[in-house]
Amino acid sequence: MLYNRDLSWLGFNFRVLQEAADERVPLFERLKFFAIFSANLDEFFRVRYPSIVAFSKLNRKTQIQAKSEFEENLPEKAQNEINRQLQVYSSILNQSLLPELNKEHIHLYYNEPIKEEHITEIREIFLSQVLTFIQPLFLNADLSTHFIPVNNFLYFVITLRSPGEQTLRHAVVNIPSEKLQRFFTLSNIDDTNYVIFIDDIVRENIQCLFPGFEVAGVYSIKFNRNAELRLDEEYDPDVLGKIEKQLQKRQYGPPSRFLYEAGMPRNVQMFLASAFDIKHEEMFEGGRYHNLSDFAKFPTFGKNLFYPELKPISFATPMNCGDIFDVLNKKDILLHLPYDSYNTVLSFFNQAAVDASVTDIYITIYRVASESHILNALISAAKNGKNVTVFVELKARFDEANNIKWSRKMKEAGVQIVYSPADIKVHSKIGLVKRKIGDQTVCYCILSTGNFHEVTARFYTDHVMLTTDPIITEELLQLYRFLSKKKREKVQFETLLVSQFNMKERFEKLIEQEIEKVRLGKDGLIRIKINNLEEASMIHMLYKASNAGVQVQLLVRSVCCLVPGIEGLSSNITVKRIVDRYLEHSRIFIFGCDDDCEVVIGSADWMNRNLHSRIEVCVPVKDKTCKQELLDYFKFQWQDTDKAVTLNSALENMKEMSGIGEGLNAQQSIYNYLKNRE
Repeated sequence: MLYNRDLSWLGFNFRVLQEAADERVPLFERLKFFAIFSANLDEFFRVRYPSIVAFSKLNRKTQIQAKSEFEENLPEKAQNEINRQLQVYSSILNQSLLPELNKEHIHLYYNEPIKEEHITEIREIFLSQVLTFIQPLFLNADLSTHFIPVNNFLYFVITLRSPGEQTLRHAVVNIPSEKLQRFFTLSNIDDTNYVIFIDDIVRENIQCLFPGFEVAGVYSIKFNRNAELRLDEEYDPDVLGKIEKQLQKRQYGPPSRFLYEAGMPRNVQMFLASAFDIKHEEMFEGGRYHNLSDFAKFPTFGKNLFYPELKPISFATPMNCGDIFDVLNKKDILLHLPYDSYNTVLSFFNQAAVDASVTDIYITIYRVASESHILNALISAAKNGKNVTVFVELKARFDEANNIKWSRKMKEAGVQIVYSPADIKVHSKIGLVKRKIGDQTVCYCILSTGNFHEVTARFYTDHVMLTTDPIITEELLQLYRFLSKKKREKVQFETLLVSQFNMKERFEKLIEQEIEKVRLGKDGLIRIKINNLEEASMIHMLYKASNAGVQVQLLVRSVCCLVPGIEGLSSNITVKRIVDRYLEHSRIFIFGCDDDCEVVIGSADWMNRNLHSRIEVCVPVKDKTCKQELLDYFKFQWQDTDKAVTLNSALENMKEMSGIGEGLNAQQSIYNYLKNRE
């Protein structure tokens, strides 16, 4: 029994929206969650919805054979759920967020008349700033040959009438929010700060663009387009060039959603749908304003209406100049981001770049910051004469251009660049440094559950382990050699769990061990924290464990295709989800009770792509102190009664009840715990 992944994802996004509705959350944080919900939904239409529609066109037999979590009438069910969520979305904005902004003396013009005091000011902004980027265009029957709406850009469709004529003409005007800011601050009135959408600045001045015409209607529209790169399994050796061509096409790919303002006449809807080959299931009625993800950049006027800052905890070391390698010679280091400072990771690569004893540096890159300190350190290392090898994943969705940019910069500096193979993605987050100490070579490695990205490290929860364990470092070197060779041969891994080699089998064995414990009269316990749970065989293994009497505790942030709480199938499985100020991103796998448990961390979710078509790396945590920290970390999350919800058998978000007093907040508790550790 498997729940549909897309409906499950929509349930997760609704949980994000619930944070925007939570009055205990600071106001500007609520606006951020509101923006995240909108951004997530746009990505859903760019990445998932096209495949949903395409899949629905297959015959029923093929659908059932091809997809284990087959859901009949999925496009309609998804549309209905999205429409339901958008009604809640609109209610939160109009009945809660906008009134709360007004209480703070911030007024956003939202589908309302503009005050007389601001009319002239808006006209001046339009003429001096906005008009530069406006391209009005009359529409005709072959409009698709000369007007191609760009993905996620904003437009107005205008209906016009010449004086004395009944025949309507249509025109389109772009709203240049991608060139200018989305929100403009207007003059203060009666101690209230006024803000206006650029949309309304254009709307208020439409008549200036069409002198001699009567404006009969103005309607906002936008298109989402399919953003899934269609790379063949076999393609030209010039991977870089091919992906760049795909990127150029992406902005004008097949439409996956046509979003139009409520009230747009049916004949105008049909005219645009016909011209751009929009199907009925791809047409969505929306509000007056689209792309409300821009609320993430809403002006704050210096008001402190955010979460109190949790200052990252520094890794204190008395060593001379904070020598990270000297520390690692004595013990492993485990970081818990963003509670712990990311400076330790930056120090690892920065010191490797200048340390005279370092000879080689290896790293895999999936997503990095646009101005990455780590990659700048690797460039410095190459210029300092070190052998630097970087494995770049060019197929990291939406980060392809950034990765191409960096690969070129590094190559110019003498870094050896290895692009990931055509048929797999290298999603692992691993690095290794070789140092020559006397006659010996010592290897230092870093393994992370998240990307080497110092920006997202500020608000993604992840774990980073640094170690000199000779078994782990040797197996990492084997993996790097495997990735470097054009003719690849299978490698044996005894300690690391590497997808496409042994990961799935090792996880299955760990589950079987818990089943065997129950058979022998002992307690069986499985605890997993993960982003997505979709892969059918792993879900069935968890069902098997539940039926055997193993207690299964799952923290699944997003997609969950496992159905909990079904008698005879999953009655011993509990699934929880946490959405809070930090994005829960880490992966922890714990098998067994605390005294004899095995703890694993790594980059892999339990999805088809992670276990079957990517290179992922997970690592057992052996150090007792590090292991205990992860056990306590999971315990705090499992006991959360503030931001946790439990998923019922319908995969609905059921709020955890705290009982007497305030609920326990896992993220705050983890921070306090780590701050007070010895």
